[in-house]
Amino acid sequence: MKQVLLARLVICLGLALALGGLTGTAEAQSAPRAQSTKADPRAELVKRMPGSKLEDFRTTPLPGIYEYARGADIVYLSADGKFAFDGDLYELGTEKNLSEQRRREARLGMLAEVPESQMVIFGPKDAKQTKHTITVFTDIDCGYCRKLHTEMAQYNDLGIRVRYLFYPRTGPETESWQKAESVVCAANRNDAMTRAKRGETVRSNKCKTAVVQRDFELGQEIGLRGTPALLLEDGELVSGYVPAAMLIRRLEQPAR
Repeated sequence: MKQVLLARLVICLGLALALGGLTGTAEAQSAPRAQSTKADPRAELVKRMPGSKLEDFRTTPLPGIYEYARGADIVYLSADGKFAFDGDLYELGTEKNLSEQRRREARLGMLAEVPESQMVIFGPKDAKQTKHTITVFTDIDCGYCRKLHTEMAQYNDLGIRVRYLFYPRTGPETESWQKAESVVCAANRNDAMTRAKRGETVRSNKCKTAVVQRDFELGQEIGLRGTPALLLEDGELVSGYVPAAMLIRRLEQPAR
């Protein structure tokens, strides 16, 4: 995802610079004494990046360097729009990964757009016992996704509430995708999810739903590489199965 974003940036910047070179001479000849009236330095980046807006570019602690994000992918641009680079930006004094901090904010922002009513949620029987809520992107046919689900009682007993979103790795119009849609369309989604994870055939009435497509696209925007993928409360993305006892320790350790 990040490589694609950077490649597109290079193409856009190259075209913008080429066009700027063609018009720059004429502008200089017609108004040699014209002075810049740009109030916001990001305006130059907006001109060079078709379809972008001022708010797409955020300042960084580095003078003259702006952050440009698409989903959870981040690259950095020079204020004149001539240079772009990717990689994580660290604050050495605090050892904070500023890029990861921004990615976490972006993930949580995108997740906030999904109503819980469209998720499949397994939580402690007594809601008051809930200590943490995680969001898991799952594939019905994924082996470790199934392993995680067989241990759901352990997660719940430790106060971990699990919200499921769908990410059929094989993509649209595949068997895994159809199984996910069958769960979404079921009258009892929790029961249907459990039976599907056991390998049982879930039969439910066909329904018009964009839930699986929406979840799948969200997973791509967030940058999933496989399933299960756990999105923690602070926006950290954890790839792969994590046993309940290990996960609760991770959730309750001091903020990083």
